[in-house]
This record gives sequence, C-alpha cells and structure tokens, in this order.
Amino acid sequence: MANNPSIITRDTDKIAAATGNLYESVSIISKRARQISSKMKEELSNKLSEFASAVDNLEEVFENREQIEISKYYERLPKPTTVATDEFLEGKLQWRTVEEDTSSSL
Repeated sequence: MANNPSIITRDTDKIAAATGNLYESVSIISKRARQISSKMKEELSNKLSEFASAVDNLEEVFENREQIEISKYYERLPKPTTVATDEFLEGKLQWRTVEEDTSSSL
C-alpha cells in the first residue's frame, strides 16, 4: 500500500504547547491556512486571466499547454493546511488573543 505524502500524523501535544489549548492552536492554524489559500487562489487567477478569451473554442482549450502546466504546478504545491501547520510548529506565526487586545485598551 502506497503512503500518501499529504497525510502526516501530528502530535497534538506539540500543537497545543504554543498556546496551552489545542483548539486555540487549531483556530490559529486554520486562519493562517485561509490566508495562504486566498493568496494562492489570487495568484492562480491572475496567471490564468492572461489566457482568458471572449470566445471559448474547444480546440483552443485543448491546445493551451501553458495554462495546463500552470494548473498542474498549483495542484502539486503543498496544501495550505500543511504549510500553516508547519509554520505554526516552527514558531513562524504571530497571533494576538482577545484578552490581550481588551487589556491593552484599558
């Protein structure tokens, strides 16, 4: 049976260690993953917009190899959740909690 490299077992204790709460850590990771996903989607849309044409001809769709290569490149990139989790575990993310925001405004 072949292993899927996108499936990685994570130690929940390591994830929870940075915040003291697993659910807070997962929330931080998910917000970062959404940022990464949004950025990747915007980049892909900008690159593919160069190939947009007013007339969708079936031959043009099959002949456009550059567009296919760009799409394949983005499909091969690591998933945003994997990137966000790695960034979190490596200590590359910064976040603020609600308590810090309210206490600093008093």
